[in-house]
Amino acid sequence: MSNIAIVYYSQGGATAMIAHSVAQGVNDAGAHAQLLSIEPHQLIDGQWHDEAMLSRLAAADAIIFGAPAFQGGIAAAFKAFADATTGMWRARSWRSKVAGGFSFSCRSTDDKRNTLDYFAALAAQHGMVWADADADESDFAPRGSSSTRHAGDFPAVTALGAEVDAAYALDPADVIAGKQYGRNVAALVARLAGEVLESPAVLARRALEAAERRL
Repeated sequence: MSNIAIVYYSQGGATAMIAHSVAQGVNDAGAHAQLLSIEPHQLIDGQWHDEAMLSRLAAADAIIFGAPAFQGGIAAAFKAFADATTGMWRARSWRSKVAGGFSFSCRSTDDKRNTLDYFAALAAQHGMVWADADADESDFAPRGSSSTRHAGDFPAVTALGAEVDAAYALDPADVIAGKQYGRNVAALVARLAGEVLESPAVLARRALEAAERRL
């Protein structure tokens, strides 16, 4: 079973909710997701420290980055975390792992693409394989959705609101998109490893059959 880490920073809750939806998609695909949150107590004098988290990331098969877009760029807390991965770069601990990313802003004018470009550049520095979304916009948003996302936005998801990273501003369509992205990343990891992932329906049927045999 593939081990996929989702390391993210969330200020108001929306990015955390997307991270959890991505994790659900990973788990639905038959892989194992572990959520790793960047927290204020890990920052000491402006520098990020958490050796245990770095060890968990080094052991993961894939790493998905997440952060809100702040003033058209990456959030400072995530940048501090990224700076602390220099040791991982020297040891080539992340080389050839699959990488992905998602960003959130509740203002459509914020440039989430800069945040995604930062994630992609970080992955490239580490020699990782970047996972883009594999589906069209129509596959992510349900019919009749009021999502303000446009083709090419995902995995940078947006919703209109007055405060950055506010959980109440999250569009339900973005939660659906997060699950799909998690499944896509898990599928890519499986393909690169030569594995065959089963669909959530098959996994559910097998679980039901196992339960019936125990009766």
